[in-house]
Amino acid sequence: MRRDPSFISILLLSHVMQGATSEYTRDGSVDINKQPALKHSTGKWRACFLILGVEFCECMAFFTISKNLVTYLTAVLHESKVTAARNMSAWVGACFFTPLFGGFIADTYWGRYWTIVGFFPLYVVAMVVLIASASLPIFSTSSDHGGSVHRAFVYLGMYIAAIASGGVKPCTSSFGADQFDTNDHAELVTKGSFFSWVYRFRKMGVSPLTSILQVVVAAVRKWHIKLPDDSSLLYEPSGTDASYKIEHTNEFRFFDKAAIVSAPSDNESTVPLCSWRLCTVTQVEELKMLLRMSPIWASFVIVYAVDAQMPSTLVEQRMFMDNRVGSFTIPPASMSVVGVISCLVWVPIYEMALVPLARRFTGKEKGFSQAQRLGIGLALSMLTMVYAALLETRRLAVAEASGMRDPDAPVPMSILWQVPLHVVHGAAQVFAGVGATEFFYDQSPETMKSLCAALGQLALAFASYMNSLLLSIVAVATTRR
Repeated sequence: MRRDPSFISILLLSHVMQGATSEYTRDGSVDINKQPALKHSTGKWRACFLILGVEFCECMAFFTISKNLVTYLTAVLHESKVTAARNMSAWVGACFFTPLFGGFIADTYWGRYWTIVGFFPLYVVAMVVLIASASLPIFSTSSDHGGSVHRAFVYLGMYIAAIASGGVKPCTSSFGADQFDTNDHAELVTKGSFFSWVYRFRKMGVSPLTSILQVVVAAVRKWHIKLPDDSSLLYEPSGTDASYKIEHTNEFRFFDKAAIVSAPSDNESTVPLCSWRLCTVTQVEELKMLLRMSPIWASFVIVYAVDAQMPSTLVEQRMFMDNRVGSFTIPPASMSVVGVISCLVWVPIYEMALVPLARRFTGKEKGFSQAQRLGIGLALSMLTMVYAALLETRRLAVAEASGMRDPDAPVPMSILWQVPLHVVHGAAQVFAGVGATEFFYDQSPETMKSLCAALGQLALAFASYMNSLLLSIVAVATTRR
């Protein structure tokens, strides 16, 4: 059959156009010059290595402070055990509360890249202040007398670090995930393993908090209007990018009222995209997604309350145990290394053994559903605290049996009894901690990735403040007489 030359020309042109478009990402990401991102020279693992380097430095700074803080507050600043643990929890809470504001700045104004660049130097300032407070001779004399200057300098460095964490924590994991094209199957599979020096950036949209408030205000203003039976009558502009459009769901239907076209003027030609009287279905669904995440978010407070004990009360427990292993002495704060090693061991066990085994029974590609993974993490966190309570009961019994009168003297009980606790807690972290990061990224709206990552950090902040409150209540209740 003879082909029409014009038809062949169209096919060739189509092939050329497809080749040209395939050079660029298809998820709307851009490069640092705000041009469409080239697939071969931006993003993917090349970009992620540097992002992981930033995350490594941030974590090293945070854990360097947190793991030694209780010891420093009690031994150098001479705070009581309860006060030190309470101040420790309050600081950790601040570190995981500030990401709420950092995520808002990233999603609304600066973007994730520039938020990281802007806040990361604060960590350097914080570490310089803390190093100076611990090493300069002027502070070594004042601490013995509870010097207020030394104490102020220490807490200044601590809370500068808390502010710095607010800009870095919610952005690194989300920015790393942004380096993979969600509309490219090969890159989407690769992104599952993540969690260039020319990065890929997502275009800035409407402020996520503004969008949420608009939905609430518009729905309240139309509370008396009946919802249409056909959800297709709700407002959604035809020009909305399909990759950012969210399909309507039937939960929390009250907020659907925000998308009701109630007046002749409520049409695509006259209503702006940001409106306090008419919102899109996508805006409404973004709020619904946040509401659906709230019960899971609340459960993480319990998981993170266990984490809050690790650098505070459990360090104090180690301070009153025998830390000698042969001729070697283990500093109480250094036992947290066991937890880190436990996580490093459990991650490959989870990926290479548990996931394939679970996949055979569940048929799911990831082996466990997110709910199952988080549930196992909760159970393991509970088991961690049960073991810690039994260990403390045994430690007190040994101290009483030994007739020890000095409350600050270590009991004849090896610090190695805490090793099983850290092993179990490491497994809980792999299931619940890593699962939480994945959950908040996967289930959050596209325009609220950093903010939702910050909500995960906010759960840790609430857990730390709850831990501080519980310490105060227990101290009052047990020392009343």
